[in-house]
Amino acid sequence: MTILYSNQPISYIGTGRRKTSIARVRLVPGSGKLIINGMPGESYLQFSPNYLRISSGPLRTLGLSKEYDIYVKAEGGGLTGQADAIKLGIARALCTINPENRIALKAKGFLSRDPRVKERKKYGLRKARKAPQFSKR
Repeated sequence: MTILYSNQPISYIGTGRRKTSIARVRLVPGSGKLIINGMPGESYLQFSPNYLRISSGPLRTLGLSKEYDIYVKAEGGGLTGQADAIKLGIARALCTINPENRIALKAKGFLSRDPRVKERKKYGLRKARKAPQFSKR
């Protein structure tokens, strides 16, 4: 989806989800900065090289790391889920920029939403599957 405002450059939007995290991503042509919830991406992701590598993976695959500024509104879950949600949102936004990007991103697995979520707790059990210790007598 492309949004055009009178005084702003064109931006491309993608939504990513993982576990209970949702990330709304906007790609704007720029210098390659990452802003998450109004903070620099490095400080929001606690300077973790793993989270930064995961979230910028689609851009590095296409060689567009310094071409777009990334503005993200992330909510829910923890940093791992949010980093993966940002990755999916960026990949979807890149597909709206150029449909040919889809081939390279799909081959690397960036367009697949990870369906794993926490299993609910059942009654009579301590967790989803952990039962109390069995006593014969």
